[in-house]
Amino acid sequence: MIIQESAQDYLESILILSQTRTHVRATDICKYFGYARATVSVSLKQLRENGYVNVDSQKNITLTESGNKIASEMYERHLFLTRFFTQIGVPKDIAAKDACRVEHYVSRETFQAMKDHFGDNAEV
Repeated sequence: MIIQESAQDYLESILILSQTRTHVRATDICKYFGYARATVSVSLKQLRENGYVNVDSQKNITLTESGNKIASEMYERHLFLTRFFTQIGVPKDIAAKDACRVEHYVSRETFQAMKDHFGDNAEV
């Protein structure tokens, strides 16, 4: 199943937030992106309906197995591409923004070839 870029970003944000918080809530995602609560609520509803996240009775958000798989893949790409762009001379803030865009569009085959060629740490 193809999942839209914005959904990938939401899943990745939940993964990132869960690394520093005991619980992730919609308000955390709002702050992370700078989005309005209504925008986040609509997206979370779609993610829940499609089986990518669970929301418990206390409004804590967790990734399902399929949501975690997508989030982990996007986050791995983001970290790798940010390191790669930085190592070739791109300023860190621009590298992170560009990585966030590219991570969604590079094919699995191309990404794997990049990792194979440059190593997992993108040391060029």
